[in-house]
Amino acid sequence: MAPVPIPHLLTIAGSDPSGGAGLQADMKTFSALGGYATSVITAVIAQNTQGVQAVEPVSAGMIRTQLDNLLDDVAIDAVKIGMVASREVAETIAEALLRHRPRWIVLDPVMVAKSGDRLVDDEGLRAVREVLVPLADVITPNLPEAAALLGTPTPRDLASMEQAVTALSALGAPWGLLKGGHLTLSRCPDLLWTPAGTRWLEAPRLATQNLHGAGCALSSAIAAELAKLAPDERRADDAIEAAKGWLHRALEASERLSVGRGKGPPHHFHAWW
Repeated sequence: MAPVPIPHLLTIAGSDPSGGAGLQADMKTFSALGGYATSVITAVIAQNTQGVQAVEPVSAGMIRTQLDNLLDDVAIDAVKIGMVASREVAETIAEALLRHRPRWIVLDPVMVAKSGDRLVDDEGLRAVREVLVPLADVITPNLPEAAALLGTPTPRDLASMEQAVTALSALGAPWGLLKGGHLTLSRCPDLLWTPAGTRWLEAPRLATQNLHGAGCALSSAIAAELAKLAPDERRADDAIEAAKGWLHRALEASERLSVGRGKGPPHHFHAWW
């Protein structure tokens, strides 16, 4: 029997022993959306649903070896990049992806955990902005991450989100989603930018605390949906919308899980279990 072709997906990210965020969540998302999941670990993180206790970055040399061995063997359709702790690591990732260029690159500029714990130092932040954002097809910052990338105050309303998107799009990624969940509104407004302009994507605000790893899941879902597009199709809008809808349903179903004593994860396999 001939093998069934399915998208090959790669997450380059830090770990989460609780399975709700980081590369574990990315791999769950890829699998839930019909992709074959591969991974390269950038940091070992001691964390759970209540917070981050310790971060131990993986050396750039080991990251390079992981990438070279994987990409020399497996043809990757879409990549999701998560936590990057240093300029050396950012440049290592960029060099490998330029050499083995996948069809799509999604960057989730992870800098602060949901618990508020800082994950990346100032030099790592500059590397994300200067090295990885211009490499990406899609970036997915939340409001604090957008402020960190731009060196500006955190957007506090819809008007300042629009101003931030103007500046974010100038950093080089042709598509992006500025996530507005930090605003205290009855709905969650995300602002999508594309080569053709901007538009709002809104969803009802859910009464749940199960947001651990929600940003990881969203960016991974975008990568998974992009990988389903035809090889010559270069329009990310529908994939981003589909991923947002999938995450909303995963958050709705998260109450079916009982994981940890803090902020639980979305239900990645809500359509399967």
